[in-house]
Amino acid sequence: MSGDSCLPQHHTQSHSTSSVPPLTCPKTNTCSYRGAVGLGNKYVRINVGGTLFYTTLQVLTKQNSMLKAMFSGKKEVFTDKEGWIMIDRSGKHFGSILGYLRDSTVSLPKGRQAIQELMAEAKYYLVQGLVKLCQNTLQDSKEQPLCVIPVVTSSKEEERLIQSSTKPVVKLVYNRSNNKYSYTSNSDDNLLKNIELFDRLSLSFNVRVLFIKDVIGDEICCWSFYGQGRKLAEVCCTSIVYATEKKQTKVEFPEVRIYEETLNTLLYETMPLPDNSLLEATRRSYSNCGSHSEEEERLCERVRRIRIKRYSTYDDRPLGQ
Repeated sequence: MSGDSCLPQHHTQSHSTSSVPPLTCPKTNTCSYRGAVGLGNKYVRINVGGTLFYTTLQVLTKQNSMLKAMFSGKKEVFTDKEGWIMIDRSGKHFGSILGYLRDSTVSLPKGRQAIQELMAEAKYYLVQGLVKLCQNTLQDSKEQPLCVIPVVTSSKEEERLIQSSTKPVVKLVYNRSNNKYSYTSNSDDNLLKNIELFDRLSLSFNVRVLFIKDVIGDEICCWSFYGQGRKLAEVCCTSIVYATEKKQTKVEFPEVRIYEETLNTLLYETMPLPDNSLLEATRRSYSNCGSHSEEEERLCERVRRIRIKRYSTYDDRPLGQ
């Protein structure tokens, strides 16, 4: 190692007659690191916060930094009894520090937090070029949103989005104020559940499906599913119930049906239409459908409107009673 003059075993030889017992010797020594001139290719062992690094004096003294001051004799360094030069910092980004000192450039880590951590280390070691590189990267880079949800403001905008989309489309219409009746007790909770489900689906399938919110439609809560520019299915989540001799609007939460229709739209990701075997495996059976190709084509053209209806005297009765 290029810092032989700093190793503790050299000092123990020159003070072999000392009355101080060996067990009381300190585990680290403080000395000035000399011999940098003419020993640029000599390897140095560095312990940075428990992480060990090998590098050369040439790299450490190549640029103006705190490390150059340490290894050119201008600043005291600490060594342990095995000769490792100790630096009391995290070693997580020290490799990037050495890389920049060696090549005057380095690939920055991914994520703003990691870049900020590296910049803090660069500031500590006074590597100004790397500090500036991190600052410029943080200024230029902006966090990209995981998912962008268009909000429909007009019917023309909705049509344009659906027709121009290269992906299937799932649209949720929710309009709480659009009602001439009163709402049942759990309708607000179910409306929120529909909106939360929409958010979860959009995060899961946004790469493959375009999700749209519509707050100006006529329905209170309704899902629509589109493939290749045409509507495939519709799930209306509202119904009318009778309680205490007055009409009330109930909002349902048919989670399984909505999830199923969302998966069905994935059949329309690419042109042409899915083959007959795929359609047969994923669709539900209908009373009037056969196995002929013409009838299957008509089935694709038809919009499946699924309405969750409920007519009961009491709001809490199960469906069908």
